[in-house]
Amino acid sequence: MKLDSIQIIDIPKVHDERGSLAVIEKELIPFKIKRVYYLYDVPTDSYRGGHAHKQQESLIIALSGSFEVIADDGLEKKRIMLNKPTKGLYIPTDIWREIDNFSSGAVCLVLASTEFDEAEYIRDYNEFCQSKGEV
Repeated sequence: MKLDSIQIIDIPKVHDERGSLAVIEKELIPFKIKRVYYLYDVPTDSYRGGHAHKQQESLIIALSGSFEVIADDGLEKKRIMLNKPTKGLYIPTDIWREIDNFSSGAVCLVLASTEFDEAEYIRDYNEFCQSKGEV
């Protein structure tokens, strides 16, 4: 996969005097959701991620606050700021990702296409690059 395969997905919202409601339905994302998890209370100077997936596709959403996602296809890197709960970052398989620059109170929601399976993670960056034919 190349970096041009990642994309920002607009999440529809409804707003009235009572507040806003965002809706994610199955037609919005290109995979069936098998797992949902979220990151919170991440110290500002910490980072998360640091891996790629062989099978999992993901949609990453900043429910609260902000953070940056660094996406890497082995040839180039792209830094994407997420700071709106109506914008999700779709990341297909075989893209290295790191998440950093968490603001205070940030909540990072991840919708995943697979259940957890440690064997499908690539956690070594050199191994990731070798799998792409780089290095």
